[in-house]
Amino acid sequence: MLSNAIEALYIFDQHNESILEHVYRSRPASARLVLPLYLAHPTPRPSLIYLPNVNPPTVLFSVIHNNLLFLSPVSTETEPLFVLEFLHRVIDVLEEFIGDPLLATKIEGNYDVVAQLLGEMCDAGSVCNTEPNALRDDVDVSGFLGKLLGGVALPGSSPALLPSGGLKQQMSLNPTSNGPAIPWRRANVRHTSNELYVDIVESLSVTLAPSGRPLAAFANGSIAFTSKISGVPDLLLTLSASGGKLGMEKAIELPVFHPCVRLARWKERPGELSFVPPDGKFMLAGYEVNLMPSNLDLKSWSNTNLQLPVSIEVTKSLGLIGADFEVRLILSSILPGASTSASASRPNLGTRGSGRSTPIFGSSASGPTLQDVVVTVPVPKAVRNITDLRASRGEAYFTPADNVVEWRLLTKDAAAAGNATLRCTIVGPLTGDDEDGANGFTFDAANGDYDDKEETYQSSALDAPRKSSAKEQNQSRDQRKIQQNASFMPSSASVSFSVKGWLASGIRVDGLVLDTRKSRGLGEGVKPYKGVKYLTVSKKGVETRC
Repeated sequence: MLSNAIEALYIFDQHNESILEHVYRSRPASARLVLPLYLAHPTPRPSLIYLPNVNPPTVLFSVIHNNLLFLSPVSTETEPLFVLEFLHRVIDVLEEFIGDPLLATKIEGNYDVVAQLLGEMCDAGSVCNTEPNALRDDVDVSGFLGKLLGGVALPGSSPALLPSGGLKQQMSLNPTSNGPAIPWRRANVRHTSNELYVDIVESLSVTLAPSGRPLAAFANGSIAFTSKISGVPDLLLTLSASGGKLGMEKAIELPVFHPCVRLARWKERPGELSFVPPDGKFMLAGYEVNLMPSNLDLKSWSNTNLQLPVSIEVTKSLGLIGADFEVRLILSSILPGASTSASASRPNLGTRGSGRSTPIFGSSASGPTLQDVVVTVPVPKAVRNITDLRASRGEAYFTPADNVVEWRLLTKDAAAAGNATLRCTIVGPLTGDDEDGANGFTFDAANGDYDDKEETYQSSALDAPRKSSAKEQNQSRDQRKIQQNASFMPSSASVSFSVKGWLASGIRVDGLVLDTRKSRGLGEGVKPYKGVKYLTVSKKGVETRC
């Protein structure tokens, strides 16, 4: 029977020095004992390591974040994802309270806050509360950090945060006075400005065959939501895709939602997210979209159906001895679903800025913007150097330490549609052909000088057979060089980029509605400002095999 209990949490810095040890229950293996056993395991180390020599036998869970090592030993039968999820929740909560990035000095300097958080999140091994909004009502944040959090309308020890009447009135307040108790939303939320923001980010992962045909194409999306609104708002976010309801069901696969989302509403009407949001920024949902059609549609599907802003092709073994390769970028300015006309029909999301970039509905006024285009071409380790890098746009350079050619295009270079090329010449390892007779000269060790094998004007007719033999040898040597250089050619190339105002999946936000009848504590005539942003990124996500 699974116990699903957390026994201990150990945190180590980048030098493997212990900075925190928190024991929840029983007598788990100490930090001094488990750390050497963890480090003794060969890299790459998995997130779950079984330690049979520990008494009792222990399973060690680990997560590395910002050079900090989080370990949790468990000696009973426990669901692995339960412990790993708890470690990730601890990281998220610590970043929320003591700041991002999470550093060892921050943990040591705010140990009183960290101890309160760990005690509230898990009690005697049982996970209790891992929601940052709810933890703000239970954790006392004092000193400079409390003033900082107080400045952004978060609870702290500053008297300015207390309502009129001081501490007694604050303690006597009923947390459910403005509505039902919600685990993910702190009580008595107050904001001077009421704003709602939706940020949808999709990460591309596309693999292309040497012919250019896509082998696999996925878009992993995240919907980040920022709520800065008083009281307990009840919201409805409507998403759409080409094909209506069936298109939405087909587009979003493997959805993951924040606990605030009402799943029954989504199942009944795919594309509608009904929820009471936490206060501040949080991850509302995540999803995966298969950009390739089903197997039944593959025969009628062409390469042009997958419209990417950037595509890449590699041609190898060019030149007299096959020492050159060429990378070609195809930059497109036509993206599906990128028209700006849709924004005019949805004025309910607002059209003005509010302390951040002007919100957009699918695209900005000037259309999607292609930025941060970087082509990465890994080459075999045997390649000694890359010479004569000729780029039609941007700049290219070779990094011998990583055996990688990088080609960067500025935004102005990537904005112009069309083709851009990069041609490179490889230099392989030294061989006998390079050291002896590579330029028509041979070294005579007996005489200590070089012998010129090239023909001279004084050559007689008797040398004709020797000339013919030398020509055949040169041709044979070139063929060997072509074969050798073929093994030094790159086998793949990838491109990174970002596009603002466009989503590869075609998913759109149709509306964001605040239900004033179900909401509580909003105040009279509150009309929050609403904004939407789209972003597609590819971190070496579009890769071609060659």
